[in-house]
Amino acid sequence: MTARAAATGRSRPELIADTALTLLVERGMRGLTHRAVDERAGLPQGSTSNYARTRQALLEATVRRLAEREAQVLALDGTPAPSAGLDGVVGAFAAALHRYLTHHRELLVARYELGLEATRRPELREFYDTTGRHRFREPLNALMAAAGSREPERHTLSLVAWCEGLMFSCAAGSYHSAVPGEEELRRGFGELLRGMLGTHCAPGTPGTPDA
Repeated sequence: MTARAAATGRSRPELIADTALTLLVERGMRGLTHRAVDERAGLPQGSTSNYARTRQALLEATVRRLAEREAQVLALDGTPAPSAGLDGVVGAFAAALHRYLTHHRELLVARYELGLEATRRPELREFYDTTGRHRFREPLNALMAAAGSREPERHTLSLVAWCEGLMFSCAAGSYHSAVPGEEELRRGFGELLRGMLGTHCAPGTPGTPDA
């Protein structure tokens, strides 16, 4: 472990992957090289190559670390169960998205760089998609099913598409300087989820006939 890694409580693999994410944000995909990671992280030359010998291995490590950091920011594991009321789910989603957009937009830029690179690298595409499915899509599918959705996969797609469109607009699009507030996000999430679930929300959800 280097002094820099020790000072931040990170392992060397985490330092390498975090540095790769930083380089993607600052320089784009062309600026991500093994040598550049070593130099930026303050590591001896060859350290990144010893950890990730190929570019594919470095990209996979970067995708894996990105998913870890996004999961920490979004904290989907802490989302209330729909049985406790849809308002709690809506509030948790709004808070998570607002936290992401206001404090961690650089992660979105890195994700766009990796996602675009995956369109040109079939082996990265498979790893990228598998990582996203396990970390995010499957938990969202389960949540939608628990909320009473009769088509959880289709509703998950709609939820993800809404979130992705909003995040891109705020991170790299025309709303980059006008990030919506948490209350505005709460209203948007509420409209979306109630519109999809309708009267099929889990029993006891506020605002439904069973409440």
